[in-house]
Order: sequence, then structure tokens, then C-alpha cells
Amino acid sequence: MGVSIRRSLRLEDLLQRDVYDVDEKPHIEIPRGRDAQEGLPAKALALLCPAGCYTLTPSGELIFSYEGCVECGLCRVVSPKGKIRWEYPRSGRGIVYRFT
Repeated sequence: MGVSIRRSLRLEDLLQRDVYDVDEKPHIEIPRGRDAQEGLPAKALALLCPAGCYTLTPSGELIFSYEGCVECGLCRVVSPKGKIRWEYPRSGRGIVYRFT
């Protein structure tokens, strides 16, 4: 009778298993510049994005990097309507999940 050891994987470990086919055209765009980002929940986006695609600069500007996006839609849900442009990547592009 063998002993089964169950290990918990961190989210970062699971995301490293996935494969990305990054498109040159971003599927998500946010306004650039601190003034244009007025009303955007910058702190929430930076803290809640599971892939860490949002970064808050010391000056308070939000920077977005779409290359590691897991396409969960959280940013679309927490942001005011029309504040960001969110689409799925073009067909065949984006993340391919690996569950092994």
C-alpha cells in the first residue's frame, strides 16, 4: 500500500505550465496617462489581477502588460463601463491552458 502525498501548487506554478501565443495587437487597452485613468480602479486592478498584468507606478499611473493575460475578465468586471477596451484575442491567439 503506497502513501499518497498531496502537494499544493501556487498560482504562479500553475500559470507557468500554460502556453501563450501572444498577438502583436493587444486585446485589452487601458487609457494612458494618470489624468486619462481617472475613475479606473487602479489599486484594485493591480492587486486582483491573477496574472499580475497591472502595475501601479510610484506616480499613481497604471501600466498594463497584456502578454501574460489569462483572459479571466476580472478587469472588465471591476472597471467602469467603457473605461477599458476588452476583447478576446484573435482566433488562435492568447493563452492555452495546460492542466497536467
